[in-house]
Order: sequence, then C-alpha cells, then structure tokens
Amino acid sequence: MIKHQRLHREPDPRVRRSFAAALAISAVLVVGALLVVGLRVQQVPLAYQLDALRAERARTETLIRQLEIEVATLRSPVRVDQRARQLGLSVPARGQVHLAREYVTGTTGLAAAQKNRVAAVEKVATP
Repeated sequence: MIKHQRLHREPDPRVRRSFAAALAISAVLVVGALLVVGLRVQQVPLAYQLDALRAERARTETLIRQLEIEVATLRSPVRVDQRARQLGLSVPARGQVHLAREYVTGTTGLAAAQKNRVAAVEKVATP
C-alpha cells in the first residue's frame, strides 16, 4: 500500500507581506471610493437648495427694483403736488410761513418747546 504523503511547504513571508499590502491598498481604495460617493450624494440636495436660493434671490432683487421704482414715483415732486391739491392743500401765503428763531441742539421740537417753557417759568419766578 502506498501511503499518501503530504507535502508541507513553509509559508513564504514575502507572499504574506504582499497579500497584506494588497489588502491595505484595496481597503484604502474602497474607503476613498465610498467617501467620493458620499460627497456626491450630499452634493445633490445642496445643489438643488443652491438653485432654489438663487431663484429666490433673483425674485427678491426684481421685487426690490420694482419697489424702488414705486418709491421714486411716489416721492416725485409732481405727484406730491398733485396729491396735495387733491387733499385741498395749497402753497402757503407769505404771512403763513413763520421761521423758527432758535434751534436747540440734540433735542426734538417737543423737547425744545418744553425747555423753553421751563426757562420762561424760571424767568417769571425769579424777580
């Protein structure tokens, strides 16, 4: 009878190292590919959002231009004059215009009037 002999080979360390290197390179490539795919997947909704924001910006800029035109039209001296006449207003006569003689810095008209009243009361109170 013939016995089957098994051949026993010593593993070559170079094969094991090259297999480990190939496995590491493959893992790096797979991770890199997954990262690229993940970034592309995130890019799609962001691109849609960016397009929507650009469209909204264009609509807003158009609306702003329309509103600026409307404001300029409403502020037009001719239009203001026409509207004043519709309301029954007219240009004041020379005797109807009174110029302020004083100007109080840093206060409003009401505050200046109050200050003048207080000053007048103090003048009357002191002999």
